[in-house]
Amino acid sequence: MGELKLPRPTDAELAILRVLWKRGPSTVREVHEAFQDGTGYTTLLKLMQIMTEKGLVVRDESQRAHVYSARVPQQKTQRQLVADLMDRAFGGSPAQLALQALSSKKTSPEELAELRRLLDSLEKEEEP
Repeated sequence: MGELKLPRPTDAELAILRVLWKRGPSTVREVHEAFQDGTGYTTLLKLMQIMTEKGLVVRDESQRAHVYSARVPQQKTQRQLVADLMDRAFGGSPAQLALQALSSKKTSPEELAELRRLLDSLEKEEEP
């Protein structure tokens, strides 16, 4: 069976997903309370209904206040978005994507150490 590929979320949908990934299953009111940008309750409700139709979130209707959850984990969504960006903007080259990402903003020593560990593990996988 192939891997589930969901539609690419819009910026507004990603903001909602970030709240759901952080908080876990939440009502529209709880998501609304987490937003600091003045987005209206009814706007969020409509967006979350659309996200349900698109398959980005699942809705538990067993209680009076419906509870929404992200359909897939944050890491899977991020990987799908990165793969799409890599294909569209960098001709499928992970190296070009990484080089541009690292040159666009200062990287902390902790992030650099994590990247070194990743590169080391990737090199070890390639050795015979």
